[in-house]
Amino acid sequence: MSRTRGVHVVTTTRSYKGKSYHAHLLRRSYREGNKVKKETVANLTSLGDEVVELIRSALRGEPLAPAEKVFEVLNSKHHGHVKAVLLAMKQLGFEKLIASRASRERDLVVAMVAARILEPDSKLATTRAWHSTTLAELMGVADADEEELYAALDWLVEGQKRIEKKLAARHLQEGSLVLFDLSSSYFEGKKCPLAAYGYNRDGKRGKLQVNWGLLCDVRGCPVAVTVFSGNTSDPDTLLPQVKKTKTEFGITELVLVGDRGMISQKQIDQLKDQSGVQWISALRSGAIQKLLQEEVIQPGLFDEQNLFSITHADYPGERLVVCRNLEMAKLRAHKRQALLEATITELDKVKAMVAGGRLKAADAIGVRVGKVINKRKVAKHFELTIGENSFEYRLNQKRIEQEAASDGIYVIRTSLSQERMSSEDTVRRYKDLSHVEQAFRSIKTIDLEVRPIYHRLEARVKAHFLLCMLAYYLKWHMMQAWKPLLFSGEQQNKETRNPTAGAKRSKSALAKIQSKTLPDGTPVHSFHTLLRELSTIVRNRCRPQGTQDEAAAFELDTTPSPQQRRAFELLATIRV
Repeated sequence: MSRTRGVHVVTTTRSYKGKSYHAHLLRRSYREGNKVKKETVANLTSLGDEVVELIRSALRGEPLAPAEKVFEVLNSKHHGHVKAVLLAMKQLGFEKLIASRASRERDLVVAMVAARILEPDSKLATTRAWHSTTLAELMGVADADEEELYAALDWLVEGQKRIEKKLAARHLQEGSLVLFDLSSSYFEGKKCPLAAYGYNRDGKRGKLQVNWGLLCDVRGCPVAVTVFSGNTSDPDTLLPQVKKTKTEFGITELVLVGDRGMISQKQIDQLKDQSGVQWISALRSGAIQKLLQEEVIQPGLFDEQNLFSITHADYPGERLVVCRNLEMAKLRAHKRQALLEATITELDKVKAMVAGGRLKAADAIGVRVGKVINKRKVAKHFELTIGENSFEYRLNQKRIEQEAASDGIYVIRTSLSQERMSSEDTVRRYKDLSHVEQAFRSIKTIDLEVRPIYHRLEARVKAHFLLCMLAYYLKWHMMQAWKPLLFSGEQQNKETRNPTAGAKRSKSALAKIQSKTLPDGTPVHSFHTLLRELSTIVRNRCRPQGTQDEAAAFELDTTPSPQQRRAFELLATIRV
């Protein structure tokens, strides 16, 4: 006959390869005849030392009280999203990317990049906002003010060449495809020497702006950013990128991909003098119309295929890849018809005004008609007859038919031979420019809010764009790692789908959109809603009730949910 004698906790320690490991075992003692035996009931090690001590106290008969009577929470700070960003930085060797040696300036820059992702704001607002998180404390910059951040920006821009050279070494190799495109962002103020009036892409009339170009690898991962005055044209920014890639990055052979406005005929002539430089671009609509009129491009050729290559005397040493997108053709035809109908409705109103005597003079009629037909950019499709007290119009059907013949047709031009790159892959690589457009949207609006620009010093403006580019570099890698948890990022394999067709989401991505849940039932997120979800993990600073001893204080983090743990696990897979 056996009888329970007692239950207690035993802690054992063993050493292995110079490290000590502890195990907490719940054991009971019992008597069997004249012998006292012991039995291990459970292994408590995974519960942690603090929980084990509570169990030990309870077994000793010590009274336990509610947590709020034993401990007090001194403060709580959002921590999970900070942990995610810093984990991604660690995986990317981000600190070493900024500077090889540790310094106060490096810590401030790294903290500003992280803050740009977590909550983009002015430098003053940043120094206030990051105290509600664990970022400033973990980075050791809790005492920094906005003036120190500005000084760190000045330090950062001095090392831009060094940083971009490191990025190029990571992501570019000999013969790499390099994507380049230009965008603009507007200023608040008129003091910066880079600020100028130019082609405005932000829809902000009357605002000075700065132009900036982004150089990326073929995946859209950013490598370099260059800032130009606001009135610099797209083509004038191209050759500096070629020279930077060849001289600063040491890439002697590359394939440059740019849109039809970036790589124009003038730039192509200049690129021919650059040894080792190939390029991919596209023809403008006027050049396509000419090829159609000369019957070099014949609509009948598209009956059996939507893509074919040709050569032409006007483009020596080039290959033209002619493509047709049927969906695009339908959309353009529908849009043109809608614009023509809306214009006809307004022109009929002008005719009624002339007939009613409210418009009499020919010049007054002309001004009014000009506003109507230029409003929707369809003037070329109308033939107008304007006189004193008279106005007539008719559609130019021949011109409409000529334009309709080119609906859905686009032509990629390249210096690469068929042996070097197939026609299908040439089209795909040109479409990779959409990665740069996505980067512009992220940096300018939805994520990093590079605009409006308030800096007045030229160096500060350049540092501002470099900081935002580095933040996008970090965000790009986080997005790649988080694809299984996000709405975005999953499309059909572009290397196997029809290159002339538009991008389509994969079946798994469509399933996410329809159900708004993942296979495990957890919600699908955007990048920022996932960050907000992670921010619900807070770090609490606690200490025993009734003591003022700071040494007795300890930190306790919220336990992550399964999805939050999955997010951290995915970030740990990031590799350079």
